[in-house]
Amino acid sequence: MKESDHMTEPWDALWIDARLATLETPAPFGAIEQGAIAVAGDRIAWVGREADLPGPPESCAPIVHRARGRWITPGLVDCHTHLIFAGERIREFELRIAGATREALRAAGGGILETTRLTRTAGEAELIASAQARLRRLMAEGVTTIEIKSGYGLDRDVELRMLRIARALGRSHPVSVVTSFLGTHGLPPDYAGRAEAYVAFLCDEVLPAAVAEGLVDICDGGSERGAAIGQALTARLFARAKSLGLPVRAHADQYADSGGGGFVAEQGGLSADHLEYVSEDSIREMAKAGTVAVLLPGATFFLREEKRPPVELFRRHGVTMALATNCNPGSAPVLSPLLIMAMACTMFRLTPEEALRGMTIAGARALGRAGRIGTLSPGKQADFVVWDVEQPAELVYWLGANPCQQVVQGGRIAKGADAL
Repeated sequence: MKESDHMTEPWDALWIDARLATLETPAPFGAIEQGAIAVAGDRIAWVGREADLPGPPESCAPIVHRARGRWITPGLVDCHTHLIFAGERIREFELRIAGATREALRAAGGGILETTRLTRTAGEAELIASAQARLRRLMAEGVTTIEIKSGYGLDRDVELRMLRIARALGRSHPVSVVTSFLGTHGLPPDYAGRAEAYVAFLCDEVLPAAVAEGLVDICDGGSERGAAIGQALTARLFARAKSLGLPVRAHADQYADSGGGGFVAEQGGLSADHLEYVSEDSIREMAKAGTVAVLLPGATFFLREEKRPPVELFRRHGVTMALATNCNPGSAPVLSPLLIMAMACTMFRLTPEEALRGMTIAGARALGRAGRIGTLSPGKQADFVVWDVEQPAELVYWLGANPCQQVVQGGRIAKGADAL
């Protein structure tokens, strides 16, 4: 490591006797054996071999942590969640197991609109408490950045309330929160048959209000075939979002090939999410646009879907693959990023390294934050996790285990002892 590659020591804290999965190079995991990582303020100040430190550890920082040979990775990035909602849909889950179709469940009043009804009537304290409980479970497995969507209000007041709660969670917990506006998650009953009027309402009133209040970072949308709010109206919403300075992304090609991946690429979207049925033509467009493919194996598992995303085509065309929990009450009640990484390996045949990159640097790219987080690199935010494993592949091998020993977020210890 060159002198110019690190901030001036003494640093605030130093981790030594570690094995680092920096993910900074194409080499397996970007690994550095017998490594060290230094923190100054909320940033990574130095990364390299312990032998290359500019002096004895105790002279470099007042606080020295000894990892005892444990692995350190970047903090996990959960780039697609619907974390804030009221109630649950357990009865719907039971009916689906018994053979009920998506169409039958919707006809019986289930689906997104059921959660919308419950979320609209819930008090703010209830929404905060339930979201906090879910968030803490995710953080306990190493999540240091999380994306949280609105979308269960489908009106002005509750959509804004959800975004305010998401912002508040980022202030009250040691985690970075990225918010997405998903006002087109469904068509509310009061706008039945009037999708164009609803999107106009979002463009004219709700989205500008969210931006004016500083509540939203990204505009999300949908591009599924047969959806009440199709691609033409989503494009209208995205045009408004971009005029307000927001990047865009979308749910795409989960149940059929609607050209959704190509549509998101054409819109300059950060990511297209789901993509079980995406075509090779769309994948080519995503590759050209740099649009990330966010894979959500929790939904595939929970819904017992047989179709898998075309991972080999993503590899062939050089499309970055991210992973996320998709935490939501209907299709992915998942609170374990480690389980998602394991599912991606066993169900989608990602390698353990692809899975780890998918939940770190690729997730950061899906949120437009690759320059800030996602690798162990000098200058990036000091978000990293110390794992009690002998090799990184163990993170996806032991199902149900949580080897997370310590979480550092923004240079501060968020979980684990002050000294290992």
